Amino acid sequence: MGTQFTVILYADDSIAAQRAYAAVSARMDTLNQTMSDYLDGSEINRLSETGGQNRWVHVSPTLFDVLAKAITIARQTGGRYDPTIGPLAQLWRRAVRQRQFPVARERRRARRAVSWQYVQFDSTTQAVLLKKPGMRLDLGGIGQGYAIDEAQKVLHERGIRSFLLDLGGDILAGDSPPNQASGWRIGMTSGRAQSQVTSYKDTAAVWLKNAAITTSGDLERHLDINGQRYSHIMNPRSGLGLRHFVQVTVLAPTGTYADALTKAFSVAKPFHRKRLQRRFPQMRVWIVEK
Repeated sequence: MGTQFTVILYADDSIAAQRAYAAVSARMDTLNQTMSDYLDGSEINRLSETGGQNRWVHVSPTLFDVLAKAITIARQTGGRYDPTIGPLAQLWRRAVRQRQFPVARERRRARRAVSWQYVQFDSTTQAVLLKKPGMRLDLGGIGQGYAIDEAQKVLHERGIRSFLLDLGGDILAGDSPPNQASGWRIGMTSGRAQSQVTSYKDTAAVWLKNAAITTSGDLERHLDINGQRYSHIMNPRSGLGLRHFVQVTVLAPTGTYADALTKAFSVAKPFHRKRLQRRFPQMRVWIVEK
């Protein structure tokens, strides 16, 4: 998935640990082939090619599951997170490469193909229909969180309950490590969650167990054109990257929700965030904004 993946786990012996890690790695490879919109032959890209063709496409259990969860969160957040943002995301990627802002005509055309309401599901046949021509699915806002949830399932199947998973800053903790009842210490330097096993001076921290934490921000990924800053975090409604700095950390029961909600809270107007928070009472949210 183009990022570093760290697994810390406690097993009965080294052989059990190696086998568990091998199984997690194999699951990650499968998820990448399924969800990556960077791979030409990935399952999600093949599905995106059918947009507007009035075709129900049978998909794998994994893709059906992650898309169903993504659309559910899109509905719950009023479209502030939206997995159909692919056409806009592609414009942004090209703009970053060329250092040139997309023209208004291109933005309008891409925006017309974006809406979670254009995705339909048939659970009986495990099929998906993309209603609009030019649609392109993009799970970049949820994929890493979903992946660590799937990694947790693999470890649980092997009886491993004490672990810490860190996929590019999307962090999921299981039971506490031995002799540390409080959980795993997760450092939050300038709002950015980083997995840490030992203490570091001048670092705020939370103690995490059986929960996930994720941070989204544009400290490293943004576009500066004509004196204006545009974040890689896009507002599906406007079709533009955010034009001010915002960094959101979400602690949630699952990596899927933690990952997706960082985008939703980043996009939401300040006066909408309290309403959004009430919809997700199990979540804790930290926001740094300028």
